[in-house]
Amino acid sequence: MALFVDIVNITVKAGDGGNGCVSFHREKYVQAGGPDGGDVKFLATERMHTLMDFRFKRRFFAENGADGTANRRTGKSGADVVVEVPVGTVVKERSTGRVLLDMREANVERTLTRGGNGGFGNQHFATPTRQAPQFAKPGEKREAIELTLELKSIADVGLVGFPNVGKSTILAAVTAARPKIANYHFTTLQPNLGIVRLGERSFVMADIPGLVEGASDGVGLGHDFLRHIERTRVLIHVLDVAGSEGRDPVEDYRAIMRELEAYGDLKNRPMLVAANKTDLPGAEENIERLRAALPGARIFPVSAATRRGFEPLLHAAADLLDRLPAPEPFYEEELEAVQAEEGFTVEKDGAAYVVAGASMDNLIRSVNFENEDSLNYFHRMLRKWGVIDALREAGAQEGDSVVIGEMEFDFVD
Repeated sequence: MALFVDIVNITVKAGDGGNGCVSFHREKYVQAGGPDGGDVKFLATERMHTLMDFRFKRRFFAENGADGTANRRTGKSGADVVVEVPVGTVVKERSTGRVLLDMREANVERTLTRGGNGGFGNQHFATPTRQAPQFAKPGEKREAIELTLELKSIADVGLVGFPNVGKSTILAAVTAARPKIANYHFTTLQPNLGIVRLGERSFVMADIPGLVEGASDGVGLGHDFLRHIERTRVLIHVLDVAGSEGRDPVEDYRAIMRELEAYGDLKNRPMLVAANKTDLPGAEENIERLRAALPGARIFPVSAATRRGFEPLLHAAADLLDRLPAPEPFYEEELEAVQAEEGFTVEKDGAAYVVAGASMDNLIRSVNFENEDSLNYFHRMLRKWGVIDALREAGAQEGDSVVIGEMEFDFVD
């Protein structure tokens, strides 16, 4: 059986925008803007059923836009990166847990974040008195984003209960699914899905791995598989009504309900009770005890081993589904485009003042230090962004050395 993985952390990054170009053609300067960087997109596919592929590839970076070139050519925009995930995957921001995308629909492509815009060529900065500017604007930069992918099974009906109560056997009896079945706990280590067909009606049923007391606190399989119940609209609570392992079905029912309540609103999900293993001794007595202890519960005696009693249970589940609204999607929060840090720092290093930061690197790349207009533009940007004020507050005096990137020049207030 393939290893089942339903939660992984990955890193994505939209492409940086290409830089604008300073270009000269015949007797005039022309604009050559930089192309945009590639987007980060997600695609839900029915081809995948687990997040196992992400154990081997965890970085997905879109292509950067190429720099602008001469003759008004913008070059090539960056290629998008498309991350394929199984249907039912929820994309979260790792640092905050915010849901960014709910990939619940098959073959639907969603954009998580767009690439950086390309920079402006020199012609963008032309004026009537400055028709040949010798500087251009670099493209927008993008930072990597840490994400968590969680797979939450898409099913209409979920089978829940303690390990070894017969959930896998029931799924095999009422659908074409063939889950692994054996007489020991935790045989099911992944949700199995099958389609129940009732004439013209049908629905998807999931065999959720067996819960244990403390599952809502992470005991046993815990949260790793409780998440697969979240999307189900109806729960079928499977009980070993024969108490074949010395368990009390009434106490088992109450214990599982405590776990469902502790995890969220699952206790209030429409629920039916499948009293399984009625072919074994002691079943009839326990069914009467169940009915007395749970007067409001809809209890259906069944036997997965002999495949008896399922018709009323399945029709009751289908009737509930017909009356229930479609499942609500997870609330999504928009992820704003993450640009490279725009701030800067000023530190004194010996006799020089060092100004550092991504915004300073971008500015340095846009300046032609052999051109007076370009130098004036550089000085205006330093004033506009507060760099001159920050240098003054740090103690810089007229004529002191200032270092930005690989350039060193005198401080002019």
